[in-house]
This record gives sequence, structure tokens and C-alpha cells, in this order.
Amino acid sequence: MAGSKSATGIDRFINKESAGGVLLLIMAVVAIIWANSAFGASYFGLFNETKFTIGIGDAQLSKPLILWINDLLMAIFFLVVGLEIKREIMVGELSSPRKAALPIAAAVGGMVIPASFYVVFNLGGPGASGWGIPMATDIAFSLGILALLGSRAPAALKIFLTALAIADDLGAILVIAIFYTAQLNVMALIYAFVILAVLFLIARAGARSVWLFILPGIVVWFFFLKSGVHATTAVVLLAVVIPARTTIDTAGFFKKMSAYLTEFRDNGAPGTHILKNPERQASLHHMRETANAIETPLEKIEHALLPIVSFMIMPIFALANAGVSTGDSGLNFSDPVFLGVVCGLFFGKPIGIVFFTWLAVQSGIASLPDGVKNGHILGAGLLAGIGFTMSLFIGNLAFTEAALLESAKLGIMFGSLLSALAGVGRLLLLNKRSET
Repeated sequence: MAGSKSATGIDRFINKESAGGVLLLIMAVVAIIWANSAFGASYFGLFNETKFTIGIGDAQLSKPLILWINDLLMAIFFLVVGLEIKREIMVGELSSPRKAALPIAAAVGGMVIPASFYVVFNLGGPGASGWGIPMATDIAFSLGILALLGSRAPAALKIFLTALAIADDLGAILVIAIFYTAQLNVMALIYAFVILAVLFLIARAGARSVWLFILPGIVVWFFFLKSGVHATTAVVLLAVVIPARTTIDTAGFFKKMSAYLTEFRDNGAPGTHILKNPERQASLHHMRETANAIETPLEKIEHALLPIVSFMIMPIFALANAGVSTGDSGLNFSDPVFLGVVCGLFFGKPIGIVFFTWLAVQSGIASLPDGVKNGHILGAGLLAGIGFTMSLFIGNLAFTEAALLESAKLGIMFGSLLSALAGVGRLLLLNKRSET
């Protein structure tokens, strides 16, 4: 799998996502309890009926709170996803055909087979448009569960599951852009692509200021929102044009930093307060500028946003979307949408991932990572059945009818819970056998 440089980046991503997964679970439980408590009306009133308006005069945008969360806050989530996809394609687990073959094959299987399971139950029915719901994998939840196993799960399996989930996210974004798009406003789309083209040229010219990309990116998001193409696509395309190259190479960085450190050392006695020494202040300023030059805008934005996404945006999304009331209708195990989602996540995900991984290995285009066995792939496939965040997101796009969305949410909760329990059980059993 990845070398040390790549592993450092992906390890940091895994740790943030794993920790965020715990908070995500807490907020999902809070949402379910709140929605089914005596205060359930306040839950739905807050998120579904409370409107928030921004703008001046006639130029206003007014939406219920839940749509601001799903369209605006989740745009930041998808920007981080887009940056992570770009980083992994450039230097990570998807950076070469050989390295990318296994997780991509697994992701394809983990999307096609679950969608097929769903279609079996819903073809021609009112819930047919929800076929994309069980295709998704929740990185935070799945990695959070895997992290609980500690050393009982191989480190290479965590990297494989992360790469699989990232490839899965890329597929989900394509599905959203192509199949969950409303009627097009061509002019708004043209304006968005013109701005993206300008940003691409600015990046090629060597611009590295983060704000040169973020501020126009907000305008791109707005035009995509008005175009009919889901705004998710805008932030992923923005991530593509954000520079991932430095303005100084490692040799130049080392040379400059060494010179400035020498200046800092020679321009004052040990222990002298820096406020009394302008020469040392100047050296420190130059070191800060040099350190800034060696870090890419992609890294700066990703490092700044990942904690916000993991510990604020995704928990808020879970709180706003996971609440579903079962008081009136209860849990209908025969509902086709519910069955399609549960079977897609719990059966379709592991079957698709294991089978397509086996095909990739048998054909010789990929090999299993060191220390990872077929049994581990099955465990990872089961954990990949934890759809949650992305599944809820696609469910909101697929269904406008409340009853269908409620069934989908219940299926996501139930299927994800079954997948988590089965995945943990499989990996614990495999670890126990290896110890005996």
C-alpha cells in the first residue's frame, strides 16, 4: 500500500474521521430519541419548518433550516471529500493503476450490487428513484467502528477501507451529478464553468492564496445551486482546480530554513526576548513565509476544514436528518423501500466488494495488501454497508414524499446497524482464530 509519506496523510485523515464517527453516532441517537419523544414536534418544526433567509431586496435566498444544512454545510463536507479524492489520486492509494485497482474494483462492486438489490424490490414502484441510497459508504462511521477494534484489525485494512470509501464517494458524486439533477438552467451553468476556468488559469499561473479560490468558489456554488445540477458537483470541481503544488521544492526549503535558523541563532544571545530583537523577528517572519510556501493550498484548506467537517458539520447533518418518527406507522419490514435499502447495504455491499475484489486479484490486476486476507475483505465489506451520511444525503435527493423518505431513513438505520454488528463480529472472529 502507501509509503510513509502517503500513509502520514491518510493516517491523519483516518484519525479525524474515526473520532468524528463517535460524535456522529451520538447525534444520530439524539435525533432519533428527540423525534420520537414528547418533544418530537419541536424537532420537525425546527429543521423542516423554520426558514432562514439571506440577501438584500429582491436578491434573496430563503430555505428551511434543513436545506441550508444539506445544501450549504454539506457543500463544505463535499469540498473536503473532493480534496481528499484529488490528494489520493496524486500521491495516495489511488495514485497508480496497480495501487488503485483493488479499492476501485471493490467500490464498483460495492455500488453496482447494492443498487441491483434495491431495484429487485422497487422496480416500477414509487420508490424506484432511491436506487442510489444503498450505494454509499459512510467513511466516518465505518472507520470509527474499525478504530474500536484497535490492533485486532490490520493497519493495511484501515487504509484499504479508506481508499475504498473514497473511491465510493467519487462514484456517489457522479451518481448525484448525473442522475439526481433537476431541470437545467444553462446560463447559470455557463457562468459557473467560466469562473472555474478562470480559477484553473490562475492556479496554472502560480497563484497560491487560499482566498483566491474560496471566495470565487462560493459564487460557483451559488450558480450551480441555481443551475439545477446539484451543488455537490460545484465544490468537487472547485477541489479539482485548487493547486496541489508548492512554490518551493524540498531542497530549496531546507536551504532557506537552514539559513534563517542560522541568522536567528547568530543575531542574539540565548534567552534574549524576541520582542527586543528585530533581526530575530525578521528571521522568524522569513521562516514563516518559507514554511507557508512549502505547503500547498490543497493541504491548507483540507487541514483547516477537516476538523470542522468531522466535529461540527457531519454531527449537525446527522442531528437534522437522522430523526424519523416511528410512532404512527411503526417499522414496516415488508415495505419495498425499507427492504431494498436494508438488503442493499447488508447483503449487496459485502457481496459486491468481496466478489469484485476476488475478480481483481484473480485477474492479476491487483493483489491483497500485506497482512490482509479474504476474511478481512469480507469484514471490510460488511463495515462498508454502514451508509448513513451519504445514504441519507442521496435519500433526500431521491424522495420528496415524506413516507418514502421515512422508509428510506429507517432502512438506512437498520441496514447500517446490522452491517456494523456483523462487520465487527466477523473481524473479531477472524482475529480470535489467528490467535489460536
